[in-house]
Amino acid sequence: MTQHSEDFELLQDFKEPATKERAFTAIIKKYQERLYWHIRRMVVDHEDANDVLQNMFIKVWKGLENFREDSQLYTWLYRIATNESLTFLTQQKKRSSVSLSDDENGLSNKLRSDSHFDANKLEWKLQLGIQKLPEKQRLVFNLRYYDEMPYEEMSRVLETSEGALKASYHHAAKKIEEFILNN
Repeated sequence: MTQHSEDFELLQDFKEPATKERAFTAIIKKYQERLYWHIRRMVVDHEDANDVLQNMFIKVWKGLENFREDSQLYTWLYRIATNESLTFLTQQKKRSSVSLSDDENGLSNKLRSDSHFDANKLEWKLQLGIQKLPEKQRLVFNLRYYDEMPYEEMSRVLETSEGALKASYHHAAKKIEEFILNN
């Protein structure tokens, strides 16, 4: 069974009152881990990622009946996860009322305080470099590099042209490369 037909069956089951909760639980089980890591790469902190994921699934529960199936379920879920993450980051900036560079330093500090952090390892340098990127570039880089999302699908998730996404990814990769080479 293909992913799309499996999702179609879950969506049909969600529309039936008798199977609605079971279908939603199956959707959560199927996508929770991938969505968690997508969110975690944006917000960095585990607890924050869990909070954003929970809020995201509440929105999905409320909106799934109105899902028009113009896109794949996975694409729709990613769009909600992305928007919830960006909303969370915006709220954090407002709450702390600090400049953007201070906020990015805050994300870097969260990363550095991780018990597994080792500044000499390339993976940690990569993570620090990613945290230095502007929000949109960081999002595009994560979707392409970690999730290996095709530009066409990313375009639907982020509602941006493929050309703009390719340029954003290219700029992000260059900035990360410079950061790794210079640190």
